[in-house]
Amino acid sequence: MKYEIKGTPFPVVTCYLERGETMVTEKGAMSWMTDKMKMETNTGGGLKKGLSRMFSGDSFFLNNYTAEGDNQFITFGSSFPGRILDFNLDGGKTFIAQKDALLAMEKSVEMNVHFKKKAGAGFFGGEGFIMQKFSGSGYVFLEIDGDVVEYDLKAGERLVIDQGHLAAMEETVSFDITTVSGAKNILFGGEGVFLGTLTGPGKVWIQTMPMGNLVDIILSRIPPSRN
Repeated sequence: MKYEIKGTPFPVVTCYLERGETMVTEKGAMSWMTDKMKMETNTGGGLKKGLSRMFSGDSFFLNNYTAEGDNQFITFGSSFPGRILDFNLDGGKTFIAQKDALLAMEKSVEMNVHFKKKAGAGFFGGEGFIMQKFSGSGYVFLEIDGDVVEYDLKAGERLVIDQGHLAAMEETVSFDITTVSGAKNILFGGEGVFLGTLTGPGKVWIQTMPMGNLVDIILSRIPPSRN
């Protein structure tokens, strides 16, 4: 499978497939494709798999697009301004992403629900307990809010973030929460009570404009109704 990523600020990824190759996506991601791409909707692994995705806030069904001839292509489009990140899994490393990050992946990639290990990180970590875990082999394409900054943390090295800015991380990175110190900082600092902490070793991908933040900014600019 070959691919190319184009466009800004609403990027697309076009995947070029040979006969029998399959791309998997959640509903609504396909933008255009050649006429010899067969679509099949299923749970991606049975009832349990579908229910686990529903529990995480994703769709129960996945769409599978299989090339029925050589030299076919299919294009998947981002649903908000940002970047499309490409990950090539080799069967060794596993990475974790924010829920709803998946745009498309090869059929050989395994996606599971990932629960944050520590209760504090789950309750106060911005995204809840649930994220997406990718393993296996093949390409994965993720939707990232805004632009992305990548860090390669050494063992024990820590990065403190506003929780919504975490886009993805290698499984070797641990995520926890820390409390903002000082009453004035909490009340007037605008950062809330809790911040996220990422501890290496491993790579992390930070998104510059979480969609929730963008929505809040837009809503704050809408004048109140005079009715």
